[in-house]
Amino acid sequence: MRLAMIGTGYVGLVSGACFADIGHRVTCIDKDEGKIASLRRGEIPIFEPGLDALVAANVKAKRLDFSMDLDAVAEADAVFIAVGTPSRRGDGHADLSYVYAAAREVAAALQGFTVVVTKSTVPVGTGDEVERLIREANPKADFVVASNPEFLREGAAIRDFKFPDRIVVGTPDERARKVLGDIYGPLSLNQTPIMFTERRTAELIKYAANAFLATKISFINEIADLSEKVGADVQEVARGIGLDNRIGPKFLNAGPGFGGSCFPKDTRALIKIAQDNDVQLRILEAVQGVNDNRKRAMSRKVANAAGNLRGKTVAVLGLTFKPDTDDMRDAPSIPLVTGLLDMGAKVRAHDPVGVEQARKELPGIEYFDDPYDCMKDADAMVVVTEWVQYRTLDLDRIRQSMAQPVVVDLRNVYSPEDMAELGFVYDSVGRAPVRRLRRATDRETIAPNSARTDAPALSPADQE
Repeated sequence: MRLAMIGTGYVGLVSGACFADIGHRVTCIDKDEGKIASLRRGEIPIFEPGLDALVAANVKAKRLDFSMDLDAVAEADAVFIAVGTPSRRGDGHADLSYVYAAAREVAAALQGFTVVVTKSTVPVGTGDEVERLIREANPKADFVVASNPEFLREGAAIRDFKFPDRIVVGTPDERARKVLGDIYGPLSLNQTPIMFTERRTAELIKYAANAFLATKISFINEIADLSEKVGADVQEVARGIGLDNRIGPKFLNAGPGFGGSCFPKDTRALIKIAQDNDVQLRILEAVQGVNDNRKRAMSRKVANAAGNLRGKTVAVLGLTFKPDTDDMRDAPSIPLVTGLLDMGAKVRAHDPVGVEQARKELPGIEYFDDPYDCMKDADAMVVVTEWVQYRTLDLDRIRQSMAQPVVVDLRNVYSPEDMAELGFVYDSVGRAPVRRLRRATDRETIAPNSARTDAPALSPADQE
């Protein structure tokens, strides 16, 4: 089938390439002349494993191309609107200006029956407004507006597209259901269920799904805080509850809080949608508050482990909000680094792919291409993003190169037992700290997990 994808951001580019890869003829459309020129040269503007090869293969097969004009809309069986919906400043509501602008432009180009699909994450009722705008701009157009929310995880987006848990299609129109059923038909070989529902229901499903996952993350982070106080291991707690089929193991990894392009934005937007409809989502408001407070608290956690940070050097490993992406949107590293700088620390950082984007958010720090160089002579090392590369670092080499052997592991990448054996002062999340220990090469004997004497006392305002 012929498809037009409006927008070449993360959702539009990944979806367009994947639609082409399952056999459709796709034109990705964007107003950004530089971006289109780069894509035609085979330069991918985002980091997503496997995307560059997928785009190249389908361009070569003439199933995928890129354009600045809307000629492809006239020939398309379906037009997908996949533009950004960032949080609006001030109230947290989703900014729909790009969606509505795309709808008006698409309207003028429609010819013959066309399904106009909102792929962007949009508040309930957006499809109604898109339909009204198109009808107003082109009263004679034969079209149906459907909602088809995406559920792609950055870093695993291609697999998520081809092997999804479900496909949600929101439209009561049988013609539109037939078109979208045919578009996704090749995925039926993977026994992918397609859920047809009303348009407003589909729009709410996307927000509700992300809000529930965000709730799991904030829940386990609070359990991690309790685990540290009572001497429990949050990883074992998470495994113990995750083995319950009613709960499941995913999104129960304690850490510095959730970030990225979806969870923070969608949580804020859903709270705003509820307020506009005189509904108070108390649980979700608490989830947002827990997450915001947690991000700010991480710099204090570093200070508690390393002592007064003024004049000290802190090496930060990982800047993106998760591994296998260069996305810095709402990344926990931003408030962490800001807090460290406010405490007078000198901050160094390493990230396998996110440095270019990080420089825009965090210009006042020093960046390194090699993690070992980043940690040389540092007074503390902080693991913020659990890149696989950090799991295989030579920790003994790191200990010998650091000015102080202090590690704050916000992703629980390392084993406390191993870090104790290696001689680190080690703090993780929801597990007992390793304050100091005895090594054969150490000058003095200090037991693992013993209380530190050089850590600053927390003021009442710093207690959590």
